[in-house]
Amino acid sequence: MSDSVTIRPANELDLDAIIAIDEKLSGQYRPDIWERRLTYYLRRDPDSSVVAEADGELLGFMLGEVRSGEFGQEEATGWIEVVGVDPDHRGRSVGRELASAMLDHFRRRGAAKVRTFVDAEREDLSAFFASLGFQPATLRPLVMAL
Repeated sequence: MSDSVTIRPANELDLDAIIAIDEKLSGQYRPDIWERRLTYYLRRDPDSSVVAEADGELLGFMLGEVRSGEFGQEEATGWIEVVGVDPDHRGRSVGRELASAMLDHFRRRGAAKVRTFVDAEREDLSAFFASLGFQPATLRPLVMAL
């Protein structure tokens, strides 16, 4: 990764760039969703969510927080909820650098573990998290259509 890449806490001014990265990744323009998501994480823990930037351009983002009491797990746990790296900047370790910064923050906040959910069809994300040391957990997601 270039020396000019900076990892820093996300802020409200990153919203448009996050929307643009999501649009590249998903093919959908979803400003309302991202405004709600970013606002939620910034209110809960302003330093947990991070972005990568270089030369004034946002290259990627990772949103998450430390919380306890989820799914009967009382210990302080870091949760990585969303990761997005601009496809034009993949292969530059942007995701790895974002994760490193977020995991350091989680440690400082006293998290004993870090959890995330990955769709089984997203082999790229599964491989990314495995490369960071994530392993399958005993918690199993269940879903029911309404």
